[in-house]
Amino acid sequence: MTLQRVSGILLVANLALPTASAQQRGAADQKSWVARSNTYTRQLLEIGFKYSPEDGSEEGLTQFDTLISDPTRAAELAERRESETALARIDRDSARETSPEVREDIAIVDKTFRLRFRREDYELAHKVPFIDASAAVFSGIHGLLDDQVAAGRRPAAVIRLRKYAGLEAGTKPFAGLLQQRIEEQMAKPGVIYPSAGEIETELGRDQNYLDGMETLFQKYQLTGWEQPMSTLRRQLTDYDAWIRANLLPKARRDFRLPPEEYALALEGYGVDIPPAQLATMAHQQFDEIQSQMTTLAAQIAKQHGWASTNYRDVIHQLKKNQITGDQVLPFYRKRLGEIEAIIRANSLVTLPGRPAIIRLATAAETAQQPAPHMDAPPLLNNTGQKGEFVLPLNVPSASGGKAEQYDDFNFDAVSWTMIAHEARPGHELQFDSMVEKGVSLARALYAFNSTNAEGWGLYSEWMMQPYEPKEGQLFTLQLRLLRAARAFLDPELQSGKVTPEGAYKVLENDVCLSHAFATEEVERFTYRMVGQANSYFYGYTRLLQLRKDTEAALGPRFDQRKFHDFILAQGLLPPDLMRKAVMESFVPSQK
Repeated sequence: MTLQRVSGILLVANLALPTASAQQRGAADQKSWVARSNTYTRQLLEIGFKYSPEDGSEEGLTQFDTLISDPTRAAELAERRESETALARIDRDSARETSPEVREDIAIVDKTFRLRFRREDYELAHKVPFIDASAAVFSGIHGLLDDQVAAGRRPAAVIRLRKYAGLEAGTKPFAGLLQQRIEEQMAKPGVIYPSAGEIETELGRDQNYLDGMETLFQKYQLTGWEQPMSTLRRQLTDYDAWIRANLLPKARRDFRLPPEEYALALEGYGVDIPPAQLATMAHQQFDEIQSQMTTLAAQIAKQHGWASTNYRDVIHQLKKNQITGDQVLPFYRKRLGEIEAIIRANSLVTLPGRPAIIRLATAAETAQQPAPHMDAPPLLNNTGQKGEFVLPLNVPSASGGKAEQYDDFNFDAVSWTMIAHEARPGHELQFDSMVEKGVSLARALYAFNSTNAEGWGLYSEWMMQPYEPKEGQLFTLQLRLLRAARAFLDPELQSGKVTPEGAYKVLENDVCLSHAFATEEVERFTYRMVGQANSYFYGYTRLLQLRKDTEAALGPRFDQRKFHDFILAQGLLPPDLMRKAVMESFVPSQK
C-alpha cells in the first residue's frame, strides 16, 4: 500500500475511510463516542474533498465524479485557511468533551494537520516540485474507470477528461496550471530542485499513462472521449517537453534530501527514532536473518538433492519454476484458500465470509506502482466494492525499450508470503476489519501512518511462517531480509554512506531480487517515497514487541486470535497508541 502526495495534490491515495453503510452505522450507534468523534472529523474531511474531489469520488461519493482538483497555489492557500479555521472550531467546541476516546481522536487529528502544515511550509519555502502531469491525470480517470465502479458513474470520466484538457467552461488545462505552479517556485531564490533521475525516469514512462487512459475508455465503451483525449495527449506531451527543456537542466544530480526534509518524511511515515539508530537495528537483524536462511536453505537443498546449500543458490533454483500467463491467477487463488484453511484450523484471526480479490496490474498501473500492493476499496460510501491484491508483472522501461521482468512473485514458494502480506491475514483484512468494526474516522484516516499499516503486513508474514513448507519459510525470511535491508539502505543512501550502485549490490546479490525489483526499490529510496521503506521493519519490530509483552502480561490466558482481532479493530493506529489500547483495554479484559 502506498500514499502519495505531491505539492498539495492528493493522487488517488487509496486511503481507507469507514463506510457509512447500514452495517457500520449500526456499529457506530453502539459506540456513541465514535459518532461524536466523527462529527468533528467530518468537518476536515469535507474540506479535503472540496479541494481534492478525485479522492471523494474514489471513496464512492458520486457528487465529486465530474470534478477535478485545482493545483494552483491560491487553492492550496484557501484549503489551508479553511482547515486552520476548522481546527480552531473543533478545539473550541470540544473543550467540554469528557470522553477520553474522543479527546484522543481530536489530538490525533490535530497532530496530523500540524505535521501537514509544517511540510507544506517547508516545500513552499524551499522546493521546486516535479509533478508528473500524466500520472496525476491517469489517477483521476482510473478512479472512475474500474470494474468495481458502477457503470452509471463511468461516463463522468469523459467530463473529467474534458476538464483536465480545459475544454469545459471555467476550466484551464491542468498541465498548464502545473507548469505555472512550477514556474512560481523556480522564481524564488535558493530553492532546491528535484533530482534528475526522478524526472528522467518518470517522464520516460508517461506513454504508459496516455495509452492506459485510451485503453480504459475503449474497454468501457464510452463515447465522446476521442477529441478531448487527443487534446489532452498533446498538452501532456508539450508539458513533458517543457519539463525537459526548463526543469531538467536545473535538476539536482544528487538525489539526497536535505536533513530537515528527510526528518519530516520519516515523521510522516511514523518512524519516531533517529535513522542511524534504525539502521543499526536493521543491520543486526539482517545478519540474523541471513543466518536463519543459511540453515533452512541447507535443509531444502538436501531434500532436492542440490549440490549447493548456499541460500542464494537455493533461492535462484526455486525461482526457476515460474508460473506464467493464465496459470497465475488460478494458482494464487488456490494458495489463498490453503492459507485461509490454515488460519481457521489454528485460530489465528477471524476471517470474513467473503472472498478476497487478486488480479494482475495493467502496464499503466505498473508504471504508477511497480510493486505488489493492496488497492483498498472505497469505504466512505461503499456499495459492495472490495479491496484488491494487485500483482505487477514488469517494470515499464523508462527509455521505451523492453520492459524489465520480475521473477520475484510468480512461483510456488513465494506465494505464501505475498498473500499473507497483501491479502490475508495482511492488508486486505485490515481494511475489512474497519468496515466491520466501525472505527472512528480519526482512527481510520488521520491516525494512519505507514509504520502501522506495513508493520501489520510484515507481522502477518511472521504469523504464517510456522505453518508454511520449508520453501515458503525461506521466502518469508528472504522478504524479511529485504525489509531489514530497506531500513538501512534508505537512511544510508540519504546520508551518503551507500551509493545506488551499492544498494543494487545488496539487493541483487544478498537479498536475491531481480534487477526489475531492485530498480523499484532504489527508485523508492531515492525519490519515489523517500523514508517510507523504513516503516515496514520498524512497524514490525514494534508490533512483535507488543505481542511479546502482551503474552508476558497474560501468560496462559493469552489468545492470539483475540489479540489479532483486537489489533485490527483499533483501525490504523500508530504504535504508541496501539500499545496504549492493548495494555489499558485488551490486557485487563482478558484477565
